[in-house]
Amino acid sequence: MSLNNTNTDILIAGAFAAFAVDLLVYPLDTIKTRLQSPDYRRLYTNPSTNTINRSLFRGLYQGIGSVIVATIPSSGAFFTTYEGAKSILGLTSLPNPIIHSVASSAGELVSCFILTPAEVLKQNAQMVSHSQHSPSSNKIFDGNATIRALRKFNSPTQLWRGYTALVGRNLPFTAMQFPMFEHLRTSIHAYRNRRGLETGSMWEAATVTAISAGSAGSVAAVITTPIDVVKTRIMLSAADSDQPRGEARQIAVKEMEAQGKDAKAEIEKAQQAARGGRAGGLAVGREILRTEGVKGLFRGGALRGLWTALGSGLYLGVYESGRRYLEERRVGADEGSAP
Repeated sequence: MSLNNTNTDILIAGAFAAFAVDLLVYPLDTIKTRLQSPDYRRLYTNPSTNTINRSLFRGLYQGIGSVIVATIPSSGAFFTTYEGAKSILGLTSLPNPIIHSVASSAGELVSCFILTPAEVLKQNAQMVSHSQHSPSSNKIFDGNATIRALRKFNSPTQLWRGYTALVGRNLPFTAMQFPMFEHLRTSIHAYRNRRGLETGSMWEAATVTAISAGSAGSVAAVITTPIDVVKTRIMLSAADSDQPRGEARQIAVKEMEAQGKDAKAEIEKAQQAARGGRAGGLAVGREILRTEGVKGLFRGGALRGLWTALGSGLYLGVYESGRRYLEERRVGADEGSAP
């Protein structure tokens, strides 16, 4: 069914959908980030028994504040761009899968620019660890983790160093998900219509959308897991990409020497981390493949598939029902005010 939504309808529906998803499935995203981290074994497993530590499940909402602030405008920007591009391309003779792929890609380019700083900050906050007896270790929402992560960055520009990685993950993901999603949704509605089951209600539209989006999203998520792992590694190393120079470097050397550390070795280690922070996605992927094998590139894939099935289903289901509700309310108000 074609809807005559205003840009305001799309912005509000997209923002509300993003807020709902962030609150409900964010813990799964935190666990996924930790599984994909290069420090996963050191921080979250017991070397003697090779079992998972409880610390993996602490602070599951760390960094959520920055994401909520950014995903609301970025989601609105995505859907506004997506719906606009889809309407324009619909006037051409292009096949529907191409239209949906191009429109979703255009939406991602705009959305990712707004979202990147929050995504970088979020993933670094998700990795902030607390001791077992720390007062912050049992907090569900720990704002201090975001502040601690932010202190790692010397320049605001570092927060955008994950843009290419985020776009590199999201473009192929949405290019696969949205054509599958639109095809599934159209097919389910056609099937229900042939059987005389279609009611045209808002809840039916939301349910069909959620099932279609969740199914398409989970498939696309598993396929793009290697790109997601690379994106996570790049974003976690973004704060290491600028190293202290001049007076700041001298102060850092003195602090390391006071702690009995080998300053030269520590600086070399930091420089290696900095090179990793600036490394391109292909170089990072090769390093993961060399050190961890194919399994390392698909680490967290099952959880990512589950998280995306729930997240995409809820996200697009809430978005669809939200924009239908807003349109119906606006049309009803217009009819009520008509002479």
